Amino acid sequence: MRYRTLGGLPVSAIGLGAMPLSLEGRPDEKRALATVHAALDAGVTLLDTADSYHLPGAEPGHNERLLARALATYGGDTSGVLVATKGGRGRPAGGDWTVNGSPRHLKAAAEASRKRLGVEAIGLYQLHKPDPAVPFEESVGALGELLDAGTIRLAGVSNADADQIRRAREILGDRLVSVQNRYSPAVRSSEPELRLCAELGLAFLPWSPLGGLARSSLDGPSRTEGADRFAAFHAVAAERGVSPQRVGLAWLLARSPAVIPIPGASRPETAGDSAAAADLLLSAEEQARLDEAAEPGPIAVDPGRQSTSS
Repeated sequence: MRYRTLGGLPVSAIGLGAMPLSLEGRPDEKRALATVHAALDAGVTLLDTADSYHLPGAEPGHNERLLARALATYGGDTSGVLVATKGGRGRPAGGDWTVNGSPRHLKAAAEASRKRLGVEAIGLYQLHKPDPAVPFEESVGALGELLDAGTIRLAGVSNADADQIRRAREILGDRLVSVQNRYSPAVRSSEPELRLCAELGLAFLPWSPLGGLARSSLDGPSRTEGADRFAAFHAVAAERGVSPQRVGLAWLLARSPAVIPIPGASRPETAGDSAAAADLLLSAEEQARLDEAAEPGPIAVDPGRQSTSS
């Protein structure tokens, strides 16, 4: 496992997005715990969750409690694991994703997350999504208060545009350490935000990083969202004898030293396969082929800023 820096801390170059372990179609708890353990076995030290990762209308925090149990039952050393959680979204009955970025809500949500995770302070706490009904500065200011109170150790923002990132930086200074936006071969609309993170020394955590590629080629022949467009990822994978997902994550890592992908997994095998991408170094020729295949083209809308989760 190779490492990158997040808020001055070394973390695995590939993280684990734990959301699939708690939403619709989630695995049973035994397999969910095994999935997290497999990621830890593979050297993953960044686990991403949120209080809103639960079934519609259910009690918040299912995913956070699951990660707490996974860490408590893991047989190895977890002292270097950074758990990143998020607040500011909800999932009421019906399945719609709501947004609440009020300072009062964020501070209460962070305290509840801290208790569910069973920690003295949350490693990384992120504003899940800007709330159009609340001044952005007020939401980010709440993160600053949580830092001052010792409830959280590091702060980040998610689903934010370049202007919001700059404003968050003005408010939090060096205490802002990360940005979590949707970014993948299929969705490149956060390219400006990625460049800004590299300039500011912020970690950029792509969510849904495998967009455009099959969810799991380990189940059989791979499928893509536009097979012709992303054929190069499958071709390189076949040449290397690895999955297209591993190639896709290696491509993301090569985009910038700021990138730390957080692919989701619901099986131990896929968690291990994703983690192995940290050690897959692409040649310049392979990188050029993949860059060409992933050119933004007509795809410019990031659904993560509109209605989707993560």
